[in-house]
Amino acid sequence: MTDYDTVLFDSDGVLVEPPAYDTQAAATRAAFGEVGVTGADRQHVDAVLSGVTTEQLRAICAAYDFDVGTFWEARERHDERSQLDDFESGSRDRYDDVAAIADLPQDRGVVSNNHHSTIEFVLDFFDLRPLFDTWYGREKTIGSLELKKPDPHYLHQALADLDAESALYVGDSEGDVLAARNAGIDSVFVRRAHCRDVVLPIAPTYEATDLRDVVALATE
Repeated sequence: MTDYDTVLFDSDGVLVEPPAYDTQAAATRAAFGEVGVTGADRQHVDAVLSGVTTEQLRAICAAYDFDVGTFWEARERHDERSQLDDFESGSRDRYDDVAAIADLPQDRGVVSNNHHSTIEFVLDFFDLRPLFDTWYGREKTIGSLELKKPDPHYLHQALADLDAESALYVGDSEGDVLAARNAGIDSVFVRRAHCRDVVLPIAPTYEATDLRDVVALATE
């Protein structure tokens, strides 16, 4: 087992329950409605939800002839508000095993594709700030789409903050595993209920069933 001096975590699906498809789809339709589109194509809604690139986003906006910046500002605002509402109502929660992270002797951080402001809300709402030394989500800008995982941009920022020499990244998606590889660090794929049967085309360094397993791996 490698001696890790840093452990980084994804947020959605690792620290907290992932957002529901229906919630995010409703927020995206609300953004379309704000710019005058009441019957957005389901394929366009799904594209916005599933890793849309700047090129794809501009093509979608061109199809409806509205300004990409205006739409994206509305989408990000509605999406974040829908997530905060779910947390505040209790329909979306943190995982019980997050407390195990306190047993890690390493420096710790959060790196997510979610908004940076949403990550800060999560850390405050669930009293998780004391567990982490740094955290990164993306800015609410069109340009940030090119910096999302599997791009290692935000992982590199967190690693630099912590002066990490040997790190482990804990995630729940193929993109997380790829981002770790692109950053030159090891990965743990956590098989939560929503990704238990996922077949990964790229092998993570380790697999785990929960965060207690991750702590055991990182402290062996």
